[in-house]
Amino acid sequence: MSGEALMGDSSFGIDPHILDLIAKQIKKVNEQGIEVAIVVGGGNFWRGAAAEAAGMDRATADYAGMLATIINALALQDSLENNHVVSRTQSAITVQAIAEPHIRRRAIRHLEKKRVVIFAGGTGNPYMTTDTAAALRAIEINADVLLVAKNRVDGIYDSDPRKNKHAKKYRHLTHREALALQLEVMDITAFSLCQQNKLPIIVFDSQEKDSIIRVIEGEDIGTKVTSEGKE
Repeated sequence: MSGEALMGDSSFGIDPHILDLIAKQIKKVNEQGIEVAIVVGGGNFWRGAAAEAAGMDRATADYAGMLATIINALALQDSLENNHVVSRTQSAITVQAIAEPHIRRRAIRHLEKKRVVIFAGGTGNPYMTTDTAAALRAIEINADVLLVAKNRVDGIYDSDPRKNKHAKKYRHLTHREALALQLEVMDITAFSLCQQNKLPIIVFDSQEKDSIIRVIEGEDIGTKVTSEGKE
């Protein structure tokens, strides 16, 4: 879940209405017996690359970004629990007063008990994006699919559709094709991890009505990235 997906129409921060809509969708998915783990970004509060460009040390900027993801994780956890969904936040950096440390086996146990797990703090390392964190955590918990919820972008395009009205949308790609095209929807490390572990990816617009539920139920929206073929 990108940080920008939590902004709604705002230019910064979290839109409580959007947060509640997302929580309600996750609740419906959880009630179907589907195990849900979420990696949150922090771009609605902090952009490490922008801070670095302004002269900030890259590692320091990235650690600040990790803190932004924790803010989003706590907000999402609170919204889920307001909707009567039991959830746990695990952080890759130590903030023991507000989140569990990331422990793979504990995360899997939470999922087995039908708790929603929110992974915060990225990978815990600078120079790594939350895209990479999402791919890594998905592989660690043996996820069936990695869902990439974007903000007002309904799939993978050959260029930014918000800037180029003639941008071409891909309905399906292989991991190899996505890497060769150097698409910016996810970073190369994340795509590589998914390719190596044959983890399917679906990129979709989180702002479309009930998009999380529709993707989970198999509706053909967004862009699918798989190891081979059209499945």
